Amino acid sequence: MILCCGEALIDMIPTPTSSGVDGYVPHAGGAVFNTAIALGRLGVPAGLLTGLSRDLFGELLANALRTSHVDTSRAILSERPSTLAFVQLVDGHASYSFFDENSAGRMLQAADMPALSDDISALFFGGISLACEPGADAYADLLERHAGERAVMIDPNIRPSFIPDHTRYRARLDRMIAKADIVKVSDEDLNWINPAPLSLGEKVDILLDQGPSVVLMTRGGDGAIGYLADGSQVQVAAQKAKVVDTVGAGDTFNAGVLAKLSELGALRKDQLRSLPEDVLRQALEHGAKVAAVTVSRAGAQPPWADEL
Repeated sequence: MILCCGEALIDMIPTPTSSGVDGYVPHAGGAVFNTAIALGRLGVPAGLLTGLSRDLFGELLANALRTSHVDTSRAILSERPSTLAFVQLVDGHASYSFFDENSAGRMLQAADMPALSDDISALFFGGISLACEPGADAYADLLERHAGERAVMIDPNIRPSFIPDHTRYRARLDRMIAKADIVKVSDEDLNWINPAPLSLGEKVDILLDQGPSVVLMTRGGDGAIGYLADGSQVQVAAQKAKVVDTVGAGDTFNAGVLAKLSELGALRKDQLRSLPEDVLRQALEHGAKVAAVTVSRAGAQPPWADEL
């Protein structure tokens, strides 16, 4: 099982009403939630470790997970509210306003984290859950305790306006990257992580020197590049699609990559250290294929395996 560790929240999506004024409709979402949903729909055994509210939005999230065959037994339930993210779409691209104070996800503590069973072979971390304390520290602690025996992928999916303390965030992210096997960043993420006047390739090399075996960089419509610790690179083009919006595109790309690596028996620490270029190419192409379906739909709606 791939255990996705991080936020599940409600995306409030603007929708025209009969009066002509936009209203907001709740949709289950969150970067890590979306990756878990996509894995479940692709037929990969997946679970979500998150803080989940017992409110009506928490029920919506739990039902969406179960419908997509995602294990919810490690969700940590509380009476705290669900996180809400109000979405603004401009030319199909999303920006967010978050309401997260005292939420079920944000207030997780290290002591809340469950023991991990032997059937969990890989861990995925990412999203705003890495930015907001105390939950961010709880996830970092979980990674540090279990990275030695399980493959770890991180997608920080950085939203600078949501980070209350950039210094603490950078320090925590550096510690997590050093323990990770796969780090996925967008070109924008990479420039935020390393604002120095260097090329993207030079910044990737610095990231690899921190410890990961693989760095993946997505570039929107320009596709994705995979970098291996031995200096080799694999580049794939974006799949052609009529873009409705980009909500969840990166999250489902992550799921496609993880799904293919798992299928090929390569989602293990020892395998990732010497990953063949051909295996990396197959994983990137699968990620691009899955993401192309998602961007062709409104909202984060990853495809089921038979749709591919």
